[in-house]
Amino acid sequence: MDISDYKKYKEIYKKLMKSEFRAKFQLNNQDKEYIKDKGIIKIQNHAFEFLNTRIKPGFIKNDGKQTPMKGHPVFIAQHATATCCRGCIQKWHKFPKNKELTDEEVEYLVGLVMFWINIQMMD
Repeated sequence: MDISDYKKYKEIYKKLMKSEFRAKFQLNNQDKEYIKDKGIIKIQNHAFEFLNTRIKPGFIKNDGKQTPMKGHPVFIAQHATATCCRGCIQKWHKFPKNKELTDEEVEYLVGLVMFWINIQMMD
């Protein structure tokens, strides 16, 4: 991540945290231990896998319900960062809902998820 990415993520993070719904998501101790055990690179790989399979396609039959509210730190991060479904992504990140995401868009979203996770790990 370069400085321009950091600035973008910091800006959207501030906006997201003004949302009562988004701000309520936090990693618990079990989530943090999981991240420490697996390592941040493995978690980032999980984020790429989840977003590429559950979020990237242009049409998602169960959009709005494809990301569980718990069960993996990336799922929690997706809800906190509005990367959980195409509806939220369209609203918060302005990527059209019925168009497959580009690799660059997925990279941006994964970067935001990881930015949020790294902030959580500092607490």
